[in-house]
Amino acid sequence: MATIGRRGFILILSSPSGAGKTTLTRAVAGDPAWGLDLSISVTTRQRRPSEIDGRHYNFIDREAFDALRARDDLLEWAEVHGNFYGTPRRPVERVLAEGRDMIFDIDYQGTRQVRGKLSEDVVTIFILPPSMAELRSRLERRAEDSPETIEKRLANARVEIQRWNEYDYVIVNDDLQNAFDALKGILTAERLKRTRRTGLTGFVDGLLTEAEGSG
Repeated sequence: MATIGRRGFILILSSPSGAGKTTLTRAVAGDPAWGLDLSISVTTRQRRPSEIDGRHYNFIDREAFDALRARDDLLEWAEVHGNFYGTPRRPVERVLAEGRDMIFDIDYQGTRQVRGKLSEDVVTIFILPPSMAELRSRLERRAEDSPETIEKRLANARVEIQRWNEYDYVIVNDDLQNAFDALKGILTAERLKRTRRTGLTGFVDGLLTEAEGSG
């Protein structure tokens, strides 16, 4: 198949906690065969001992974060428990201009912000659990949260699930392999979209010129 240049896009995965977006994102971003760059956020919180600066997050101080926000250099940002998180705009735009795609693991509020700034470059997917009972079971099996925290996550899940119709695609994660297959199908189709393939006009012009010469 001929290689035709194109502009990259942002693939956003959102879901309630426990539905599988983080598992999918990490697996896809960690496999070079998918050809996806993982977005690295900036944060003002302190680095944990297990974290690597520039890999898990880019750790910056509040003054630097405020400067990014004031220059509109963040595609999305949020405050969580007194700490600030955000996605720098320039590295993302550079990757897209080079024809590479990025994957984001963010919630519906962050999705709205990114879509508001780069609407033509955004593809959104919402991951649903097969049932609320299964979602509860997954949260309990993780054994990471107290019963109170699990109840809070389930309450938040009901709010988040109501945003499902704001997304381009919806995947019900009843089986992880099926979810991967659906994700790969979406990625393939989006990469073939005419509007993203910036080199297509020149390629077609070449075909037509060749046809005239041979005729």
